[in-house]
Amino acid sequence: MSNAIETRDLAYRAGRHFAIPGLSLTVPEGAIYGFLGPNGSGKTTTIRLLLGMLRPRGGTVRVLGSAVPGEMAAILARTGYVPERPHLYPHLTVAEATRLHAAFYPSFDPAYAAELQRGFGLPPGHRISHLSKGETGKLLVLLALAQRPRLLVLDEPTDGLDPVVRRDVLAALVDFCSRGSTTVFISSHLVHELERICDWVGVLDEGKLAAELPMQDFKNGIKRLRVAHVPETVTGAPFVVLSRESTGSEQTWVVRGWEPRMAEWLGAANAELKEVVDLDLEEGFVELLRASRVPAA
Repeated sequence: MSNAIETRDLAYRAGRHFAIPGLSLTVPEGAIYGFLGPNGSGKTTTIRLLLGMLRPRGGTVRVLGSAVPGEMAAILARTGYVPERPHLYPHLTVAEATRLHAAFYPSFDPAYAAELQRGFGLPPGHRISHLSKGETGKLLVLLALAQRPRLLVLDEPTDGLDPVVRRDVLAALVDFCSRGSTTVFISSHLVHELERICDWVGVLDEGKLAAELPMQDFKNGIKRLRVAHVPETVTGAPFVVLSRESTGSEQTWVVRGWEPRMAEWLGAANAELKEVVDLDLEEGFVELLRASRVPAA
């Protein structure tokens, strides 16, 4: 399988307090990839590096098989982008903004744009300065989708929108993906929002990738184990121990990569597995962040 986005040892520094020390991302072609992380973790900076808006200090970036920044014209012609902050001319109407955007993209589909405009309930004659935040968000998504891009990059596209607008935007995104083989790279700090639509997830924290795995593994493979009689030295675990706490003769482990057959490994290590507790997606996200901030034992 080829990759729509691939970075290797991508490095960047912004002032004294934030850096991306060496980010290696792999976004499979055709995936809906959720780029998760708390506010300030570097999601927007990473997207700007991917799209050539910032120049890295080191490493390599390839998008749609082309090098960044050397082949940006070819990349941007096939990429739809919804930025974190609106970038539309406020004096234009919805119809005028649509025609202006279409002029830059030969692949722009006016019929699909009209279909989305009706579905989103956007009045074509209204000026952008008179649109609500939700309507502006819908218009940004409309313009990006109507390009019929091979890659769709969405930076917190539903941040600050009410639940009804978020539902409409995500429904349009799912419908669009069902019609073709576009790769979607969507950043957010709203974990449950991405659970329904993403098949891959990367977790970014303080400029570092805490995890990158299929969404199904993220949902099903992070567990809380209650284990008794754990030997002082246990090595060779077939899963990743994110954290452990001791209470008397028992320990509580949070692990990643758990499968039921791994209970046999604990038995062979003379430890007794008392309980396996499923974590919801948000709990798993928090545990990954905690583990990424603690030096390895």
